[in-house]
Amino acid sequence: MIRELALSTVMVTLTVSIHGAGLVLLTQLLRLEAKHEETGHLHPATLRGWATLLFAVLALIGTHGVEIWLYALLYLAIGAIETLRDAVYFSTITYGAIGYDDAVMAERWRLVSAIEGINGILMIGWSTAFLIRIVGLLRKV
Repeated sequence: MIRELALSTVMVTLTVSIHGAGLVLLTQLLRLEAKHEETGHLHPATLRGWATLLFAVLALIGTHGVEIWLYALLYLAIGAIETLRDAVYFSTITYGAIGYDDAVMAERWRLVSAIEGINGILMIGWSTAFLIRIVGLLRKV
């Protein structure tokens, strides 16, 4: 159990760091885009405003994808799941807290996947808050 908790702690630290860095980078990119507008904000009803919002959503999904793949690669590396396809699928639905039959996961590593579920929900919540803030800024025009 100690190995599972230690490995989970490393993964949570890594994914939080990646997520935070991704949000900082995305914030900087969106500020650059906003500087092109005279008001400092993008109007959501314009093509440019819509494209900016779409870019933000895709960037957030990409960030989650990186985190999901890291867990999947970990599961392969420790021998918890046998195939890449199963590892990515298991990691995706665990990260999103959808749930899955644990039969595919080696029993000695199941705690890692449980913590991935908690980690994923926190990262999704963080992204949701970030996206709500972006939408709020777009509506300030």
